[in-house]
Amino acid sequence: MTQSRPSVKAGTKTPESTPPYQRLDPDDALASLQGPIGTADFARLARDCGAGRDDLRSRGLDAKGQKTLRRFSTWEITKYLIPVAQAHFRRVLRANPDWPQGESETPGGARWFTLDEIQTLRGLFAAEGSKAKGYLPYRPEGLPAKIVGVANFKGGVGKTSTAAHLAMSAALDGYKVLVIDLDSQGSLTSIFGGEIADEWDTVFPLLARHYGRHLQSQNQTRLDRGEAPLPLDETLAEALKVSTQDVIRPTHWPNIDLIGAQLNLYWAEFQIPVWRMKSGTWKMWEALTEILEADGARDAYDVILIDTPPALGYLTINGLSAADILLVTLGASFLEFDSTGRFFDMLHATFSSIEESENLAARALGRPEMAFEWDAVQAVVTRYDGAQQAEMAALMQAYLGSSLAPHRQDYTALVGQAGEQVAGIYEADYRDFNRETYVRGRETFDATYADFKRLLIGSWRRDLAAAEEEAGA
Repeated sequence: MTQSRPSVKAGTKTPESTPPYQRLDPDDALASLQGPIGTADFARLARDCGAGRDDLRSRGLDAKGQKTLRRFSTWEITKYLIPVAQAHFRRVLRANPDWPQGESETPGGARWFTLDEIQTLRGLFAAEGSKAKGYLPYRPEGLPAKIVGVANFKGGVGKTSTAAHLAMSAALDGYKVLVIDLDSQGSLTSIFGGEIADEWDTVFPLLARHYGRHLQSQNQTRLDRGEAPLPLDETLAEALKVSTQDVIRPTHWPNIDLIGAQLNLYWAEFQIPVWRMKSGTWKMWEALTEILEADGARDAYDVILIDTPPALGYLTINGLSAADILLVTLGASFLEFDSTGRFFDMLHATFSSIEESENLAARALGRPEMAFEWDAVQAVVTRYDGAQQAEMAALMQAYLGSSLAPHRQDYTALVGQAGEQVAGIYEADYRDFNRETYVRGRETFDATYADFKRLLIGSWRRDLAAAEEEAGA
């Protein structure tokens, strides 16, 4: 006799195929639930995260608790930094014992050089060698530093990582770099080992100083008209004493300096509109630009890199209006492409609104109209996975054309490991990897830098051509 099978109603699933969210027991859920969370618990969570952050940050510190930059081998120098063959490099050093000779970790072993020594050698090779070799990076005399803003109002798009690696790439290439962190999260500051006590060690006092000077000028006008001056509060009085040099900090990179950020910098997002309401004639978008120029920062550096917050607030507007070159990072996904389109739309609305407002008054007074202008604006694809995102990236390229950088920045194991050490890939010692892994890992950021450097030197060359044409007119 054949035994009949138990009937199964249509549409039901066996226990093995039931998804986990359908097997939850309310009593078990209650047992695993924490007690109610109050405001004080946020402080506890902040302390826990802070302890973890300090632990992670300490991995990149030396025995004195400071960040140090590793040395670079002869192989790295001749492959990436100074365009000479290894054998020729060694011969030149033997023939010039007064030149930096580096250090050997073992008797007769490979020699390793600090970046300061490499900078010295680069200058010596440039002075003694062929001018066609390009030992020194292109930098026209008499022209100011180029300011570069890295932005997007969507987080997690590789903005800070790209800013950090471009700064390191430019430094390795021989440029003197100033990094400005406008994001109160301070991630870029952490990468460069900055310890920022409060908002007075950030750009905040510089912005306050700009407003303070505007208020002083306005008060003089009021006094000339016989009106009472507007009060200059204690914050503005103190800010008037602060220069850009006061808030610049050296980093463990000898040719990268930092204006850092920390949580209190976010206060600027509330303070700037208050100042703007008190004085509608204050051009707050010019604050960072004019302070950097007035304090000589554009003459002291070759490249000034600004990492902006993931929002189009007052700090971001300052950073973007100061920028000559704007880089917008995004991933090769529909959501990030869509979000970036909205970001460009907001940029248009914001800056055209400022132009319209300013030019309305300019036309009424018979003055020249103003217009924002950038040397170049380019989107950069980050965290790229060619196996999964090639079609989407090709679509983005088709729509954006030359406004999208030709290179797509891959995410590699080297990037991941460097991130765990709170460091950039250029700070990673290739001996910790297979050499081929290291070469592949840094190729993607080298190519990103090459795309950026093309914009950099092209815009300098255009400025130089314009200056020469004006001088000959």
